[in-house]
Amino acid sequence: MNLIIRLFVTAIVAYLLTKILPGVHFEGFSTAIIFAIVLGVLNLIVKPVLGLLGLPLTIITLGLFALVINAVIILIADYFIDSMVVDGFWWALIFSVLLSIFTSLANSLFSDGD
Repeated sequence: MNLIIRLFVTAIVAYLLTKILPGVHFEGFSTAIIFAIVLGVLNLIVKPVLGLLGLPLTIITLGLFALVINAVIILIADYFIDSMVVDGFWWALIFSVLLSIFTSLANSLFSDGD
């Protein structure tokens, strides 16, 4: 049940961010739900590989390269979802940072204190 709530929170936050950011577009809320699922799968499978490959750069940049990895994950999701458009790397970077911040805040509100 916790996974479904987290996916739904991610979908809501992503959908609301597309209303604020002019460089990221969803066709509808159903796209946001698909995006949350694809993002979850990419974070499970692709992100650890990219994190391992980018570990030297992450260490050299004191962790800032992890933001680039998050932006690349957003761009990969954009590649797989036809009804989602990201206008470039910088919009993906801004979207990923804001998505991380607001999703963390929203998940902390809905957590049951485990």
